[in-house]
Amino acid sequence: MFVFAILIGIYSYLILALGLLGILYKSYIILLTITYVLINFYFYRRKLKMNLLRCFKTFKKIQKHYISWIKRNLLFTLLLSILLLQSVINFMGALGPELGFDALWYHLTLPKIYLMKHSVDHIPGGLLYYSNMPKLTEMLYMSALTISNETLAKLIHFSFGILTLIAIYKLSSKFFSQKIALLVVVVFYSNLVVGWQSITAYIDLTRAFFEVMALWGFINWWMKGDRKWLAISAIMLGLAVSTKLLAIGSLLIFIVLIIYRWLHGENKSLKLLARNILLYCFIVISLPLPWFAFSLSHTGSPIYPFFTNIYKVNFDVGLLDPSRFLFDTWNLLTRSPDPISPIYIIFLPLVLIFYKKFRPEMKLVAIYSLLAIVIWYFTSRTGGGRFILPYLPAFSIVVARIVDKMGIYSSSDPPSGGESRSFKVLDFARTINFRLLCIGLIIFVSLISIFYRGFANSRYIPVILGAQTKEEFLSSNLNFSFGDFYDTDGYFKNNIKPTDKVLLYGFHNLYYVDFPFIDSSFVKRGDRFNYIAVQNSILPQRFLMFDLIYSNPKTYVNLYSIGGKKWVY
Repeated sequence: MFVFAILIGIYSYLILALGLLGILYKSYIILLTITYVLINFYFYRRKLKMNLLRCFKTFKKIQKHYISWIKRNLLFTLLLSILLLQSVINFMGALGPELGFDALWYHLTLPKIYLMKHSVDHIPGGLLYYSNMPKLTEMLYMSALTISNETLAKLIHFSFGILTLIAIYKLSSKFFSQKIALLVVVVFYSNLVVGWQSITAYIDLTRAFFEVMALWGFINWWMKGDRKWLAISAIMLGLAVSTKLLAIGSLLIFIVLIIYRWLHGENKSLKLLARNILLYCFIVISLPLPWFAFSLSHTGSPIYPFFTNIYKVNFDVGLLDPSRFLFDTWNLLTRSPDPISPIYIIFLPLVLIFYKKFRPEMKLVAIYSLLAIVIWYFTSRTGGGRFILPYLPAFSIVVARIVDKMGIYSSSDPPSGGESRSFKVLDFARTINFRLLCIGLIIFVSLISIFYRGFANSRYIPVILGAQTKEEFLSSNLNFSFGDFYDTDGYFKNNIKPTDKVLLYGFHNLYYVDFPFIDSSFVKRGDRFNYIAVQNSILPQRFLMFDLIYSNPKTYVNLYSIGGKKWVY
C-alpha cells in the first residue's frame, strides 16, 4: 500500500512536469500514462501475481465451504454485505454527471483550462485563485479529462475512498480481529460526508487516504522503532499536503506525537528528539515544495491566497475560550452541514472512561483524534464535516476499541485503584450484552446511511441507464442562480465557432463552458473577443453599445455582440 501511494504521487508530479514544460497535449499524457503503467507492471508483476493468486485461493476456499463459512463468520458476512451495498450506491452516484460546487468551480475547471492552454500556469484574478495551491489530485483529473470526461475524474475520487477503506482495514488489523477491523471500516464509510464525497470530483478522500497512511506509518515506527517508518509516514503526509494545503495542520499533530513517544521512551536524548522532528518536517515540506515554488514565483507568496485580501486569515482571540471549543466541537459532531456519523458522539463518554485502560498504541490513536479536533478548530472550518473527514478513520478505530473491549473482561477481573469506575461500567455492560448493542447500533446507523445515500443517488439512475440525457439531467439539477452554467438549449454549441471568443461576466463555475472564452476575472489588455456573455449580472457600462442577441431565462444568461465583430479589451 505504501509503495502504491508513492507511485500515485510520482505520477501526479510527472503530469505536473508536463504542465510546467508547456507540453500538456493528449498524446504526451497518454504516452506517459501507458509507459508509467507498463514500467511499474514490469517491476511489480511478481508481487501483483502473488496478491491475485492469494485472493483467488481465498475465494475458492470460501466458495468450497460457502454455507459453513457464512455460519462461522455471520457478523463478518453482514458487515461485508453492508460495505458492498454502500460501495455500489456510491459507485452509482460516481457514474452520474458532476454537480458539486467546488468541483465545477476549480477542481475540474483548472485541469480543463490547463489542458486548453497546454500548460500549468498561474491564473490571475479573484475567481480561480486556487490555481497556485498544491493540486496532486487535480493532476490526476487532468489525465481523466484527457482520456474521457468528468465521470472518470469522479471515479478516481471514488477509488480513493476504496483505497482509504483498505488502508483502514489493514491498520485496524494491527489492533483487532478481522471482524472488528471490518467494523471500523463500516463506521467510517457510513458517514454521510464520506458517501457524498465518494460521488464527487473533490479531493478530500485523496487527502484522507494519505493521512491514514501517514498514521499507519507512524504507528509502525512506534511499534518497531525503525526510523524508516517515520520517514515513510512523513512522505505520506507530504503527499497529503500536496493534495490539500490544510493538511499542513497534521504536521503539528505528528510533532506532538513524536514528543509524546520521546517522553515515554527509554532514550531521553534531546538530540534524538530534535533529529526526528527535523527529519519529519523536512520530508513533509519537501514533497509539496514544487507547488510552493510555483506559487512564490507567480504571486510572491508560497501559500497564496492565504493571508491576502482574497483569503484573509486572522486569529480570533475568542477561539481560546474553552466553552467555545466545546460548543463548536459539539456542533461538528451533531449538526455539521456535511453530516458525520452520530456514533462518535455516542461513544465519546465511553472513550473518556476507558482511555486509561487503552494499550499505548491505542492511546496514540486517541491522542491523534483529540489533536485532530484541535487542529480543525483553529484552522479554516468553512468545509464543515468535509474538513474533519481525513481524521474520521482514527475516530472510527477508537470507537471499535470500545466495542472490542466489551468482549475482553470477565466477571473475575478485579478492579484496582482508579479503574473501579470503568470496571463497574464493564460489569453493567456485560449484564445487558453491551457489545452486541454497540454493534447493532453501528449497523443501524449504517443502514440509515445506505437508505439516505441510496435515495439521494437514485436521481442518477435515469441518466446512467440512458433513459435521460446528460443535457436533460444537468438542466434539471444544476443551480443556475448560484453560479452553475450549462448550455441547456444548445445555442452556444450551434452558434459559437472555434474561432470566436466570448468574454464572460458574472459566471462562476466554468467547467461546463464548452466554447472559447475569457473570463472577466483574468482578461487582460489586448485580449480579443467578439461576444460578451453575462450571467446573473448586468452588462458593464463600457459595453452598452453591444446588442442583445440571445437570452436564456433558465440559466440567467444574456449574450451580446456587435454583428460578430472582434473587439480588443
